[in-house]
Amino acid sequence: MLYTGKGDDGTTKLFDCPQGERINKSDFVFEVLGTLDELNSSLGYAKALSKKSNDTLSMETQKISYEEILETFQQSLFCIQAELGGSDIHATKAHILYLEKVIHEIEALLPPIKSFIVPGGGETGAYLDIARTIARRTERQLIVLLHKKERIVSNDSIVFMNRLSSSLYALARFANYQEGYSEKNPGYR
Repeated sequence: MLYTGKGDDGTTKLFDCPQGERINKSDFVFEVLGTLDELNSSLGYAKALSKKSNDTLSMETQKISYEEILETFQQSLFCIQAELGGSDIHATKAHILYLEKVIHEIEALLPPIKSFIVPGGGETGAYLDIARTIARRTERQLIVLLHKKERIVSNDSIVFMNRLSSSLYALARFANYQEGYSEKNPGYR
């Protein structure tokens, strides 16, 4: 069943709630969980767009589709959601290393960044830029949650979110490059 009706009074529960205890849905943790869900859904849409263009990245002598890369990112986000929900699961150093590998592979193929870049280009690249901005917002919210000390947030989860937005930026640049779009710098006019 898709609904239980238990949350109709504006409350819900997390994994670590004592038996029978419910939490108000207005608690900040649910804002962060909702933004993580929004980010995960945006990656799902970027994944669908990448199927149309067959975007791939060569990593360690094999071609990996954007679909596979973004799926890996999504799975990692579920670990952070579980952590915020009170589970022992969280992002790990291996998750962070994967993001860094993606960034390094792309940096080796593209010219260095010398200025801000106007978002846009192809569908995949443009939407990855949107996902990047959602990732940045999510990271800021995680930091607020950490400072409020309302939930435990591991350092690996914070680092993961920081690297995720960098990875999405790199993927957006590379998708536009693969699709033949030139980067444009702001004119400040």
